[in-house]
Amino acid sequence: MAKKRKRRRRTPVSRQARQGPSVRPTAAEAEDAPRAQPARGRGAKGPPPPPWGSFPLSELVIFVAIVLLLGGFFTGPPQGAVMLGAGLVLGSLAGLELAVREHFAGYRSHTILLAGLAGVATLAALVTLTGLHPAACVAAGAAVFGVLVWVLANAFRDRSGGSYFRFGGG
Repeated sequence: MAKKRKRRRRTPVSRQARQGPSVRPTAAEAEDAPRAQPARGRGAKGPPPPPWGSFPLSELVIFVAIVLLLGGFFTGPPQGAVMLGAGLVLGSLAGLELAVREHFAGYRSHTILLAGLAGVATLAALVTLTGLHPAACVAAGAAVFGVLVWVLANAFRDRSGGSYFRFGGG
């Protein structure tokens, strides 16, 4: 039977102890140094702020959408369908606003979502407004999707510091 060796526990060494003593700037030097602004691309610590400041507009729109959806389930056919549709549209718009803001700030890539939305909108518009063959409408929607994937991926890469996608926003 083999003997088990006891492992010696290491005591954690702080980063400062490994690097040696640090030299702190004087109060005058600290005031003169430019303050670092948090980058929106690489190393950002959260989603980008909305353009309207700290007012919770997106959250309120989502709340109204949820109320409309719940009300639409318990209301009769003509008004219920309108409430369901309005709730879906409001919720989708709030999600789209967040996706656009995060994508163009370089926080998270929403390339496929945004390009897919434009492709489906193109397809729907061509089918309803023109007399084109459905296959031509699908081809046009796919072309819009393909071009926008390339454009949006490059826009995200430029704003994120060189990556085409980012998981978890950090």
